[in-house]
Amino acid sequence: MQRQRGTAGTEVLRMLGVALSTAVLLALAGCGAEGTDPQNCTVSAEERARMLGILQLSAMDSGTPNPSVLLALNLAGDSSKARQELLERIKETAAKQAKDMSSGQVALYTLALRSSCCDPRDVAAHGQSVDLLSILQEKTDQELTHLEQNGTPKSSLFSVGLDAQALCVTGAGDYESAATILAKQLQRSQDKLSVDEQAMMALALVCAYNRTEHKDVQDLLNRTLTMVSNGFLDKQAEGNGIIGNIYSTGLAMQLLLAAGKFYAPRPWDCTQPVAAITAQHLQQPMAVAQALPALVGRTYLDSASLDCSPEAPTTAGMQLDTVLTKGTTPEQAGSNITVNYTITNEVRGKHFSYSTEVEVPAGSVLLVVLEEAQKSNKTIFSFKTESTFWGPMVVSIHGLAASENDRTFWQFFNGSVPLQEGVGTYKPQDGEHIRAVFSIY
Repeated sequence: MQRQRGTAGTEVLRMLGVALSTAVLLALAGCGAEGTDPQNCTVSAEERARMLGILQLSAMDSGTPNPSVLLALNLAGDSSKARQELLERIKETAAKQAKDMSSGQVALYTLALRSSCCDPRDVAAHGQSVDLLSILQEKTDQELTHLEQNGTPKSSLFSVGLDAQALCVTGAGDYESAATILAKQLQRSQDKLSVDEQAMMALALVCAYNRTEHKDVQDLLNRTLTMVSNGFLDKQAEGNGIIGNIYSTGLAMQLLLAAGKFYAPRPWDCTQPVAAITAQHLQQPMAVAQALPALVGRTYLDSASLDCSPEAPTTAGMQLDTVLTKGTTPEQAGSNITVNYTITNEVRGKHFSYSTEVEVPAGSVLLVVLEEAQKSNKTIFSFKTESTFWGPMVVSIHGLAASENDRTFWQFFNGSVPLQEGVGTYKPQDGEHIRAVFSIY
């Protein structure tokens, strides 16, 4: 489960941010527990404009369209040309590829299209059409069957949480059974689940709770949501506003926004996570996409109730996408740094552990360290990556490939501390010991 700032683009965003009207911010703001002030629970106009600009630039990328970006733009009230072009590409990709997607991908496409006021039951583009909800229900059934038979879903509990949310907000399929299974999983394994997983699973429970008429189901969901939401409040208190890590905090905020009645009358100081996320000045588009909805007082559960009428408050007047460019000013090159790099496998096949020391320019991302290690000894330190919405992901080192079938992956550490960023964004410091460990999830 990632930060280089462009001075020219950032300055444009800074000036344009002031143009965001208070009326738009208030119209889009939501609130969590009773008594929270919507204005204090939303990010500043300046920071919001900067984040929207990052998403609009990402929307214009020529690669695979990212439904998380479209969903975040919609929830933030954006109506830019970049958003509209991304919507058309999302439709095309869904019509062509939905049957081959994972359940979580189909769920995100469903939420993104529903938040665009499009019917996910009939997605048409270039003469092709697809019923996303039928595909999603089938894939969700497969996930739940695998979960009940093997103790784990085919993909991840994060994805199954998205599946149940998408089915529930559209009022389609057997979301209640999915929510019940997820609730029992949370009850059994809360301490073993990441904040991201808990947030996505619990959001599905909130939706199901608000729809179900079965008292026994409501009682189960109530107990579970009380447990999870109070756990998040405890983590926020322990982490000075951070819930899990900086990348999971926005998702946890969504749950706290949606689940206020389950932790009431306990207060939630929503200004803490807002300040914590703002201080990080997120740059990676996927990180921004996950954080922004909560920072404007919205959750994924709002995707079916957005106002798409021409009179709805939007940020269209800012026209961020017509003035921004992708040019950035690189960091000033400093002296070189030394990074110790170790690769370890104690899971599959012949065990191994190899170490090397590499020198890279200060400010280099971890990917550069891996490239330098590979140059020094391609036989030992060879590696492969795949492109993801979070940036490059290492899928093989020393010829040993990660596998969904046996649930293995390459996990990176700074010493003994797991990295919270990917190899394309994390910047090691001088003297750090980076460890790549073949692991099971």
